[in-house]
Amino acid sequence: MIGMTHDPLELREAIRREAAALGFASCGFAPADAAPESAERLDAWIADGAHGSMAWMADRQEQRRRPQVLWPAAKSLVMLGMSYAPREDPMRLADQREVGRISVYAQGADYHEIVKKALKALARRIVELGGGELKVFVDTAPVMEKPLAAAAGIGWQGKHSNLVSREHGSWLFLGAIMTSLDLPSDTPHDDRCGSCSACQAACPTDAFPRPYVVDAQRCISYLTIEHRGPIAREFRTAIGNRIYGCDDCLAVCPWNKFAQSAAANRAFAARAELAAPDLADLLGLDDAGFRAVFAGSPIKRIGRNRLLRNALIAAGNSGAPALLPAVRQLLDDPAPEVRGGAVWALSRLDPQGFAEERARRERGEQDRTVTEEWSIDDASAQIESASHEGP
Repeated sequence: MIGMTHDPLELREAIRREAAALGFASCGFAPADAAPESAERLDAWIADGAHGSMAWMADRQEQRRRPQVLWPAAKSLVMLGMSYAPREDPMRLADQREVGRISVYAQGADYHEIVKKALKALARRIVELGGGELKVFVDTAPVMEKPLAAAAGIGWQGKHSNLVSREHGSWLFLGAIMTSLDLPSDTPHDDRCGSCSACQAACPTDAFPRPYVVDAQRCISYLTIEHRGPIAREFRTAIGNRIYGCDDCLAVCPWNKFAQSAAANRAFAARAELAAPDLADLLGLDDAGFRAVFAGSPIKRIGRNRLLRNALIAAGNSGAPALLPAVRQLLDDPAPEVRGGAVWALSRLDPQGFAEERARRERGEQDRTVTEEWSIDDASAQIESASHEGP
């Protein structure tokens, strides 16, 4: 360990070495007023309503626009990336309809805690090495990490709107340290997407109105994680067996071929019970069971009811009669979003049973959203659609 240094270039490289020792795969530097154009893009995105129900994006919009609004004393940004490159193809479970697909980033330990712990350790070392004041941010703070990381040379924002790295593909967790130190900046990274549109074409719900812009209201990650209540029917079939997030636009990025899973933080390795969870097991979870299975996982934050809503959509898409007993049991669940999901899954798996249950249950249902599920006969719609299909 070296002592305090007053040479800005030496300090920058010392910080980079410390970051690598703490598990960060990338480290770059930018001025605190970097990426001013991102403020205009944010304003337009929110004005279009593309943030959906994420009111916190608009509530702290001004702070998000410029880092120095959040902390006027900031002079420099230290932008960090930690790799979570998967060992297996995230798309491998697409046809295994009786298991749920969980986004790669959520299959291991909660990245917020891991990245924040490493950021705080690096912050302490920066003070030891160069003094100054600083603040640490993970993605729960109103900081636009992706354009700032691009300004710091870590990578560039791809057409899927996430950061892409030449060395780590689309698999980086980002963190930021703001400091009152005036540190030399790195060169911003060029956009290397070129004419590639793989991520746009891969999106199951057409969530990209144009390259580099995502409409959260159509994004499966938003729908399965942030969105409360029933998921719009137009998206349910496209969701397939995705029960938490979606990796499709990230997984098809050609730059992933350079990502090395061996370089990923071991804490992000998939837990066996989250790599390919059985839908039947998930549908049987009560609150206590949910908390036990997802302890230490970011999935725990969405709660049991929202996860079961997602799992019921996957069950409805599975074509697996073996899931019917679990689906039927959830028709009596106390949570409307779970009951409504069970109604939809039943209509898909057992049209005759759906008609019988509707005759028995529809009038007694008190929740409007569940009543709407009973009132739309998906089963008949499917039969009618099939009768008009060609050979």
